Amino acid sequence: MIKLPTSLYKKLVGHAQDEFPQECCGLVAGVSQEEIEVKEVYPMTNTDASAEHFSMDPKEQFKVVKEIRSEDYEMIGNYHSHPFTPSRPSEEDKRLAYDQEAIYFILSLAGEEPVLKAFRIKEQQDVIEVEIELI
Repeated sequence: MIKLPTSLYKKLVGHAQDEFPQECCGLVAGVSQEEIEVKEVYPMTNTDASAEHFSMDPKEQFKVVKEIRSEDYEMIGNYHSHPFTPSRPSEEDKRLAYDQEAIYFILSLAGEEPVLKAFRIKEQQDVIEVEIELI
């Protein structure tokens, strides 16, 4: 179970809407004990500037990781949007999922309302949805 503050959910949605029709991306930090509690999301620049895939700027990532560590948070995972497709991992998402402990948040803007889902991806193929609770 992932506990996500409503304010951070709104931040994710706002980032996705601001970047539409391109994919947005970012990092997710928090604390992980019995449950995962998201403490902050860090919008990043999609250097691919694409509606179908994303890449993060390594210098920007390094800066954010330093900030996450300074807050004593853990890197929980990353997020990106699917402007025109459902919130499920694409074949490319699975192929690029190298960290089996990471949570991959995918926000779809394909319908009338945004849909956020979270996944663990094992061995770049086994997709396990993780429940999100807005708090």
